[in-house]
Parts: sequence; C-alpha cells; structure tokens
Amino acid sequence: MFEQLTGKFEDLFFRIRNKGKLSPSDLDAALREIKLALLEADVNFKVVKEFLGNLKERALGKEVMESLTPYQQVIKIVNDEMTRMLGSSEGSVNFSSGGPTIFMMVGLQGTGKTSSVIKLANFIKSRFGKSVALVAADVYRPAAVLQLMDMAGKIGVDVYSEKSMDPVSISRKGVEKFTRDGRDAIIIDTAGRLHIDENMMLEVENIRKAVKPHQVYLVLDAMTGQEAVNIASAFNKRVECDGLILTKLDSDTRGGAALSVYYVVKKPIKFVSSGEKIEDFDIFHPERIASRILGQGDTLTLIEKAQKVIDEKRAMELEEKIYRDEINLDDFIEQLRGLRKMGSMEKIFSMLPIPNKGRILKNINFDESYLDRMEAIINSMTPAERKKPHIINGSRKKRIAKGSGNPVSEINKLLQQFSKTRQMLRQFSSMKGKASLPFGKFW
Repeated sequence: MFEQLTGKFEDLFFRIRNKGKLSPSDLDAALREIKLALLEADVNFKVVKEFLGNLKERALGKEVMESLTPYQQVIKIVNDEMTRMLGSSEGSVNFSSGGPTIFMMVGLQGTGKTSSVIKLANFIKSRFGKSVALVAADVYRPAAVLQLMDMAGKIGVDVYSEKSMDPVSISRKGVEKFTRDGRDAIIIDTAGRLHIDENMMLEVENIRKAVKPHQVYLVLDAMTGQEAVNIASAFNKRVECDGLILTKLDSDTRGGAALSVYYVVKKPIKFVSSGEKIEDFDIFHPERIASRILGQGDTLTLIEKAQKVIDEKRAMELEEKIYRDEINLDDFIEQLRGLRKMGSMEKIFSMLPIPNKGRILKNINFDESYLDRMEAIINSMTPAERKKPHIINGSRKKRIAKGSGNPVSEINKLLQQFSKTRQMLRQFSSMKGKASLPFGKFW
C-alpha cells in the first residue's frame, strides 16, 4: 500500500536528515519533490496545490527555519497536513438507539461492493456483537444474489431476497421483515453499474426514500485514482453519502484516491479493505495511514492485530517458559500460527517503524511458502521430538523429511533457526527479568 509514495518521502527525508538548518532554497527543493511525488501518486492537482501551500506557510515559520532539528519538524508538519488531507477524524459506526440501524451500500460494479457488504456485516457482528441481516437488492448482475447468500452463509448471516426485479420493493420488504425479527443492523446491497447513469442514480434515490437508511456508504476502488473523486462527487450530489469505503488498498495502488477524495468531497473515509479475506477490513485511521505513507510505520494497528490473536493467559505462560528456558517447538508453531493470523509477513513488516523501509523491502523476498514448510516439518515430528528437539538425530531427520515432503537440509535449517531463537530469548530473559520480555507474545 502506497509503496511508491512512501519511497519518495523516505528519499526526501533522508536527504534533509543531516542538515543543520533548512534554507529557503532547501525548502523549495523539498516542496518540489513532494509535489512530484503526489502528482505521480495520482493525487488531485487542487489537493496538491492546497497541501503544498499549507506546508510552505508552516515550514517558513520559526519552528522550522530556526530549529536545530529541521528534519523532525518537517516530518511533523508533513504528517499533520497529510492527516488533515485524509480527514483528521477516524471512522466509526453509529447505531440507532431505537430499532435496527439500516446501512445502504452503493457504488459502481467491480469496486468490491458485495464483498464489502459481507466484510462490514462480519465487522459489526464480531466487533460489536450485533445481530446482522442483509438485503439482496442487486437484481441485475448475474448470480449476484447467489454470491451474496453464499458469502453470508460463511459468516452466519441471513439474507432476504426475491425473484422480483423491483429493487425498491425488495429493499422495503427486507427491512420490514428483519425489523420484525428484531435485528440490530440491516445492510442493503444495491446494484452496481459499469458507469454512472440516470437510471442508476434514480434507483438508489428511490431506495433511500423507501427505507430511510441511517448510513449510506459509497464503495470506491482505490486503484481508480483521481476518477474516484469524480465518482464520489456524482454519488454524493444525488444520494448524499454519509461515508466512504476504500477497497483494494492491498493492490499496487498509487494512493491518489485515498489522498484526494475526502479533501474534495468532504465525506469521511469510514472503512478500508486491504485484502481478500473477510477479516481484511477495518476502521479508517487517518493519522495511522499518514504515518505509513511517510515511512514511519503503524505500530498501533500492529498491536491491535496482535491483541486479536493473543490469549493473555497463554501469553503469561509463555513468558514464564521463556524465563525458565523451557521453550519448545510446540510453542514455536503456536506463535507461528498466531503471527500468520495477523496477515502476510510483508504487511506486518510494512507496519514496523524502520528507517529506509522502502529500500529494505525491495531487497527482501517474503516467501510465505516457507512458513507452510516450517509448519509441515513440525507437524511431522512426534510429541517427544517437539518438546525435546535435541533428541532429533539423523534417522529421525530422515523420517521427518519424508513425512513433511522436505529435504533433510530444511529440517536442519528449522532446528538451527529454533536454536538461535532460544539463545536470543535466553539472553534477553537474563537482562532485566520479565520486564524485558514484551516480545514473549510473539518472537
């Protein structure tokens, strides 16, 4: 996400890092670099112009020009303005105090709207413990209703559908049914079209009048760049959206949509979808996205992801085992599985606050299949071998290699890596006791 833009900012910050003070010419050169980076990222030119104007006004102030740490001051100012460009306030879900909260999803075809309906339903259900139901109002796209029902079944959510070709009637009846059933939240999946047309806009207008939704979310494809601004503007004029959902942020997007749409349309980005899994959906945090774009990492999101897969009781037990130097391969594979639940290694690495991360990422090959091989090898061991790896001799290695479908060299590699991990943990545990072991939850 935003790799190209992040790389540009990292290069810029690297060049001004060692300057004692910034001269006006240094500042002009930096602003030119930022301008080119944003335009290459397909950010709306009006947004770029205002963004640079705000930067220059603040950067010419005393806080930068007379600072002994202009590098840090410039990063802070750019971060502040970037956050303001993205919307300042984070996304949230507001529920109705009486009766079900009705959400209406609109957008063009191919933006990931139906997938976002499922992801939003799962998010509301798992995060807030609400009972959720869906209304299938897309009567035009072939198999749209079947797709929605199939995906909804995987998360245990009911769907209302009819053979009728009247999406307004379907929406109204669906809302009435689930209201009687006492559901907390109802999400209406409206039809997407290949382009904006009068019939489409009239249809979503009529659905809105019929069901009076509490929230209307426009689903936008992050890969569309500046065109996302035109789409958002058109929908907002006719339907008056309450918020936006950006999809495909895991793709090779240049970031123009995310950085332009709020600034132009003045509607908040509520959620972002950053993967194909149902769980790859979360509240939009402008300050965290700004930090990631500028190469500063996103440790808060990383911590939140870790908290979702960490069992606190088990974490305490693991800390005790580390302290007593009793870690074994059962613990190793348990932590490996937990780590994988947090997402791909590349995604996790991108959230770490590492200097010049863009350059480092170019030289790293994140081989996710290696994690599969590690798990297969450990699963091929006996309980005794996992608890006491030192008993694994040559004949045992051959048996494990055959059972896991890997060469003996891979078994040796895994055992060496585990030995080094134990040695590292042993060194840390001897420093300051448990207080020095925050990594006990994940290695």
